[in-house]
Amino acid sequence: MAKRDYYEVLGAKKGASAEELKKAYRTKAKELHPDRNSDNPNAEAQFKEVNEAYDVLKDADKKAAYDRYGHAAFEGGMGGGGGARGGFGGGQGDFSSAFSDVFEDLFGDFMGRGGGGGGRSRAQRGSDLRYNLRVTLEEAFAGVPKTINVPTSVACDACRGTGAEGGSEPTTCPTCSGMGKVRAQQGFFTVERTCPTCNGAGQIVKNPCKSCHGHGRTEKERALSVNIPAGVETGTRIRLAGEGEAGLRGGPTGDLYIFIEVKEHPIFQRDGAHLFCRVPISFATAALGGEVEVPTIDGGKARVKVPAGSQTGKQMRLRAKGMPALRGGGVGDMLLELAVETPVNLTARQKELLREFEELSEDNNPEGRSFFSKVKGFWDGMKS
Repeated sequence: MAKRDYYEVLGAKKGASAEELKKAYRTKAKELHPDRNSDNPNAEAQFKEVNEAYDVLKDADKKAAYDRYGHAAFEGGMGGGGGARGGFGGGQGDFSSAFSDVFEDLFGDFMGRGGGGGGRSRAQRGSDLRYNLRVTLEEAFAGVPKTINVPTSVACDACRGTGAEGGSEPTTCPTCSGMGKVRAQQGFFTVERTCPTCNGAGQIVKNPCKSCHGHGRTEKERALSVNIPAGVETGTRIRLAGEGEAGLRGGPTGDLYIFIEVKEHPIFQRDGAHLFCRVPISFATAALGGEVEVPTIDGGKARVKVPAGSQTGKQMRLRAKGMPALRGGGVGDMLLELAVETPVNLTARQKELLREFEELSEDNNPEGRSFFSKVKGFWDGMKS
């Protein structure tokens, strides 16, 4: 079977430039790669045909011979190109050379690169930082500006972040030619690894900066202002863009994340936007009713009416006296729980009045008196 014209195989015009041939080859190789055409039994043969054509036409001498003599240039020893099979006749090395040109386009994503190839970026983004900030419940209620001191890495002033002394510029790494990576051919595949000379930077510093020892960064504590919004809770995260660690070799700065912790309050307990407070009241107020004054989180006070006969555990609600919602939605309530206090350190007169009160209570409640008499009799029997 006669061989097809190499230009026709690649889908290129006669006399196409090296760049046009390379573009046509990449298109065809990606289109016909066997891994992408598992359902096409002819894909492997077509893929080999494309590689054979490009292996000839990418070489200036072979291309000139082919343009003049056609396929006959590589038959019968002509052209010194390595036999009748073109790119494959010279052994696996020729195929690998052709295939490496399209390797990045086919597998670039798996190697951590975009489609266009090229070296790793010399600049590296700085790390994000975390700062834990404790605030009081009053500060969380009102929202306040805070000044924090953050230890971090900043760009070296002496070398302006380059890592080189005296304003000199880093030089291109001779091992990787500034790519930050080196390649090794293994069969049909090209394997990449980080350049051992520059550690992936693509540059080397021959005269390191004395201030930062060539790192381009120095340690420094910075004072930053941050606005704490009203309604923050423990676990709230605030992001300060560009306030993190400085990047390497002029790379962008990372971010600073502030994590809020709200301190426990001696009076109030928090449940979302609501506040809970225990209110002690006297025995007399609980029995007769009255008013009590309670503190509020905004620093003020509120008067609350206590109904007569209130018991310990009775709950009352003050509308809109709680915490503001962080992302809108109004203000929570303050829930009050009454706690009746038992009087202590009574005077003789107070004790006398309480005994009189107890006797009057028994006179007004015969059933209750009968109950307590039975209890007393039970305990007297136990003692005897």
